[in-house]
Amino acid sequence: MEKKQAVRVIDNTEISHILEVIDNTDEPVIFKGACAHWPIVQAGQQSAEAAAQYLLTFYQEAPVTAYYVSPEHKGRVFYNEQVNGFNYQAAQLNLRQVIDKLFTHKDDAFPPSIYMGSTEINQFLPGLAAENSLTFDKIHPLTSVWLGNQSRIAAHFDFPQNLACNVVGKRTFTLFPPEQVGNLYTGPMEFAPGGQEISMVDFDNPDFEKFPKYQHALNAAQTAELEPGDVLYVPSMWWHQVSGIEAFNVLITHWWRDTPAYLGRPNNALALAMLSLRSLPKAQRQAWKAHFNHYIFDHDDDDVSHIPESAQGMQTKPLDELNARKLRADLINKLKR
Repeated sequence: MEKKQAVRVIDNTEISHILEVIDNTDEPVIFKGACAHWPIVQAGQQSAEAAAQYLLTFYQEAPVTAYYVSPEHKGRVFYNEQVNGFNYQAAQLNLRQVIDKLFTHKDDAFPPSIYMGSTEINQFLPGLAAENSLTFDKIHPLTSVWLGNQSRIAAHFDFPQNLACNVVGKRTFTLFPPEQVGNLYTGPMEFAPGGQEISMVDFDNPDFEKFPKYQHALNAAQTAELEPGDVLYVPSMWWHQVSGIEAFNVLITHWWRDTPAYLGRPNNALALAMLSLRSLPKAQRQAWKAHFNHYIFDHDDDDVSHIPESAQGMQTKPLDELNARKLRADLINKLKR
């Protein structure tokens, strides 16, 4: 198996430098120790129990969504065998119950996997972000907390950019460039753990006879081994599979997008293309590919200069909110026909 490349590491921890770096790269970067001074990281260096108790000082008792994966799955969060359900159970629980359960199994040789997924920090742990999150002048990220024990999350992608702060325990991220989608053997698009399609490959035990192209994905992969206090930049659309290593791990993520929310989610455009383009004959698909390349993927800023600015409409770049609203209304009306 080809050895994966390590993600680039930068030691400078100034937030201004972090923003400068990510503005000038399309690849993952580790900012070593960038959040090592946070109180939660310092508590975790004392003990996992100290970190848990620190978290609970901010908890307001609202139920959180927690997941349980039985020990035989070895932490892999996945589908059931029929791919008509999942291999985990989900419930709304008090965070104190979740943490008690985690520490009950802390010393098990083969523990169940117990975790709390993306949980908005200010809603469920108000006050925690004041000294335990990245602050920016020009972006306003959605900041969330993740915690659990040993777990294995299949490769998936997120549209927003992400600065993931590993604050307690250790995690390993294996990241794949967006163009590797064809080598990752993605599963159902409308039915997946976390809501986003995932790779069907068991990355700890890949079956290369069943998934031969996965080797190509591995050859292009980058690996990030995160210690407490490290911050990983995950660019938009990069696939990433994640392993929680310790009996107690905590991650704080910061997600943001580069475009206004009124432009909508690109996933919607893909779903509409699945409806209207995917089943066309190949020659017609290729014709539409040329249109998409011209209007969407390969267009230049001056390719509408021959049209008066007042008449550019949906071809205006960047698309303003008024034209975006007109385009959305037109689409809705056409989809009703």
